[in-house]
Amino acid sequence: MEVLEREEWQARAASHAARVDAYVTPHLERREARVKHPVHDFLFTYYSQRPAQLRRWHPGIGTALADAPEHAGLRGYAERDGLVSVTAEHVERQRPLLEATRRLLRATAARPAQLGCFGLHEWAMVYRLADDETRHADWPLRLGNEGTDAVVESHRIACSHFDAFRFFTEPARPLNTLSPAVDDRADFEQPGCLHAGMDLYKTSYRLLPMVSSDLVADAFALAWDIRILDMRAAPYDFTGIHMDQTGEEWTPVRIETAEGKREYAEAQQAFAARGAPIRQRLIEWCDHLLAGD
Repeated sequence: MEVLEREEWQARAASHAARVDAYVTPHLERREARVKHPVHDFLFTYYSQRPAQLRRWHPGIGTALADAPEHAGLRGYAERDGLVSVTAEHVERQRPLLEATRRLLRATAARPAQLGCFGLHEWAMVYRLADDETRHADWPLRLGNEGTDAVVESHRIACSHFDAFRFFTEPARPLNTLSPAVDDRADFEQPGCLHAGMDLYKTSYRLLPMVSSDLVADAFALAWDIRILDMRAAPYDFTGIHMDQTGEEWTPVRIETAEGKREYAEAQQAFAARGAPIRQRLIEWCDHLLAGD
């Protein structure tokens, strides 16, 4: 058991908070001003972890904190002999989650990345909808309704991710060549899928406080960048929206063209490569926790 004195673990906690505050603070400012961002709010609204939870640092199993009353009352922790740490009893209660998570992660990692979806899931979510029915009704469709529908109808739709497929419009659902469901993710998930990459963030925070917050922050940063590509390839016209922290404005990935398809597939491959070590670290955490080492 590694023991961190208060000064050391507080420094790590402050460093973690500063890292994620680059994302959290602008979101909270927008929320206070009641200004919505169709790209950057997603990780705070779609996923269940709140900004305050993302900012809170956890060392993970195997590390004890000295003089840490802030952690003593948190779920999964207990104080013994003046040291606060995640308990073996909490890990044991999470065994079903750990086993299911490891099974999904291993199945995903074992498959080659499929790069031929071209982000058409977002297009299928607005297929044959009126302007005021789309998920981002404040923003027009870049090709208009008819042009958007034509893109959907002229392409092979091959969405492997249930949480994207479930938002397809009713007319779009039969167009998908796959039929992923909530209970068979391990049969469909593959590492080239943008949503599978973003969900590494969800997977990591669901394992808190058993895993390190450093891993959660890495997964969050990956999900943030993936979300930008996801929306750049979406059918919406986000002209004037700033897509990254440097202030660079939105430019579309025109997946309806050959050049846009190449751009999307190359970025998709890069994200798959970037997500692979995060997925492997999660697998190793699950192995460690299930072994009870």
